[in-house]
Amino acid sequence: MTSMNDVAGLRLACATYPELEYEFEPAIGTVWGYMRQRGIPCFTPGLLKSIRDFGDALRAGGGTVECEGTRYKVHYYVAASRVPRVFNLGGDIGLFLLLIKARDRDALARYAALCIDNIHARVQNYGCPELTTISLVQGEALGGGFETALASDVIVAEESATMGLPEILFNLFPGMGAYSLLARRVGPRLAEELILSGRVLPAARLHEMGIVDVLAKEGEGEAAVRDWILKNARRRVGFQAVMQARKQVFPLTRAELDAVVGTWVECAMRLEERDLRMMERLVRAQQERLERSARAAVGAPRLAVAAR
Repeated sequence: MTSMNDVAGLRLACATYPELEYEFEPAIGTVWGYMRQRGIPCFTPGLLKSIRDFGDALRAGGGTVECEGTRYKVHYYVAASRVPRVFNLGGDIGLFLLLIKARDRDALARYAALCIDNIHARVQNYGCPELTTISLVQGEALGGGFETALASDVIVAEESATMGLPEILFNLFPGMGAYSLLARRVGPRLAEELILSGRVLPAARLHEMGIVDVLAKEGEGEAAVRDWILKNARRRVGFQAVMQARKQVFPLTRAELDAVVGTWVECAMRLEERDLRMMERLVRAQQERLERSARAAVGAPRLAVAAR
């Protein structure tokens, strides 16, 4: 094991996947994991498998990562996104539609189990009690995106970020941990209110509710994560012990998550044609938004040239 590099801000590449990349910042012992989907920024099976693979490697390494031939101890694992204005839009609704219409219950259950593989691993700190998990939310975190944030020890969100659980709009519910995680943070009554309302709330409101831990100014999310790490460096061991105590007092077992997923699969298979039409509209809206963003990205350099 080598000593930490003290050069502030220096990052080392440690893993890259088609929809995901990881960097390690030795000065603060932090892995930054960035989602970077090319299509709709949701949890595709490929992205879920990549996240699981990295988590498995982190666990197998006893909370260490190898970067450029050197192995480092990880104290913090930050989940973030490189997609502009989006953390993650949640489940792969297009896939849900195909599987529900095909009546493929088993495939839907396998997708849900893959989601739970990642949620439970994050809740359990990848088997490393000395590891703190952080979610940096910049932009939208919906459905499974919000669940991923909730699975972390600490949620840092920029002021423009929004989070919510809109599944009730198409007669479904967020079944990959939302109820369990929210009930442990804010109690069952408020958890049910958030789930059944389908409301998407600004980060400031969620901070007031005690769901978001750190509210950062626009564009300063990464700096806020670093500030939180540095301010808490002296009490890191104590903080991690408190997080473990929280999980011992309010344990979230794999069995509980699997049981709720079973309910989610049954609910999905009972959706009616009008519910599926709503899902189709949401997929179209996501696709149209992606196309608008692509056109804007292409047009931006031309506008800049014209301005000069």
